Amino acid sequence: MKQITCTVCPRGCLLNVDEENGYTVTGNVCPRGVAYGKAECVSPVRTLTTTVSIRSADLSRCPVRTDQPVPKAMLTDVMALLRKVQIQAPVRCGHVVIANVLDTGANVIVTRDIEVKRHEGS
Repeated sequence: MKQITCTVCPRGCLLNVDEENGYTVTGNVCPRGVAYGKAECVSPVRTLTTTVSIRSADLSRCPVRTDQPVPKAMLTDVMALLRKVQIQAPVRCGHVVIANVLDTGANVIVTRDIEVKRHEGS
């Protein structure tokens, strides 16, 4: 029996997942907890939020995230790829930095508008 805290809604139900009995889920208040409990045991996924390097901007880092969850087991590989990425200002929220990152079906997108670096005295 595995215990998982459900994160689908703010309630945070403590789920009990019986892996030996076909991933039977108990402890959920809403039906979404059943699907979450099973998925978390069979194939956990996470939305990745991080930053990438940006040139020609007042900031040195640009916030990005995946537009859909990626397999938890691939997070380290995606991060290793993103460490090598450097983008050029200006960028707009929603701009795709990497499409279909590592064949996961998820795009890495910018989450903040960043303008070109302002010159001193402007």
